[in-house]
Amino acid sequence: MNWARQIHIKNEAELKKMREAGRTNAEALAAVRDLLKPGITTAELNEAAEDVLKSHGCISPFKNYGHPPFPASITVSINDELVHGIPSKKRKLRSGDLVSIDCGTIQDGYIGDSAFTAGIDELSPTAVKLLEVTQGALKAGIDKMRAGNHTGDVSAAIQDYVESRGLHVTREYTGHGVGREMHEGPQVPNYGVIGSGTLLRPGMTIALEPMVLVGTAETRVLPDQWTVVSADGSLTAHFEHTVAVTEGEPILLTAL
Repeated sequence: MNWARQIHIKNEAELKKMREAGRTNAEALAAVRDLLKPGITTAELNEAAEDVLKSHGCISPFKNYGHPPFPASITVSINDELVHGIPSKKRKLRSGDLVSIDCGTIQDGYIGDSAFTAGIDELSPTAVKLLEVTQGALKAGIDKMRAGNHTGDVSAAIQDYVESRGLHVTREYTGHGVGREMHEGPQVPNYGVIGSGTLLRPGMTIALEPMVLVGTAETRVLPDQWTVVSADGSLTAHFEHTVAVTEGEPILLTAL
């Protein structure tokens, strides 16, 4: 994909539509978060998100995406699973699990895309630190989403926040522009060099998504051809917001 050619600047009306899609996406994630407890299946979490989307007349861009087609509307990734975990009727959450939920929404032709990670009951100190660092990295990236900065400023802020605290960012999977398509330009890795990359301009809308690993930056893909896990089996976390660049402060389009 030529990321530079896929950058689409949104006008005020388009940003309003993206905010509506983002709010619906946040509602779906909130419904899933309310169900997180030992014994619930990951398929039930997917059903809860789909119920919210259906109530707004929406669908998820995740479902039937890619090759092989992704079979669900959310991804549910547990513990060492970084992203793209497939919901299942057989898999149940357990106490101590770290669960990452990613959801997308197509509403009125525009896409909302966001994710969170949460713990089930009491977590290990390592898991608590991982959650705090990944959330902090997202905030560090959002703070750099200002007109006149570059994507490298955003990427470097995420990388520095994570690595200065002894954790690792993935090299294979990145943030990205989002709008009418789920993957637009620019590409925004979770590592980078200050002052490099694409100039940020008002009207750009980007899904920032720090993906953080405890033991290594290396990953591998499971035989289902979707689920990405840490290469060493260590814990992972993933937070994401779709963010709009403006003339002033960045706007979270996927906040509730």
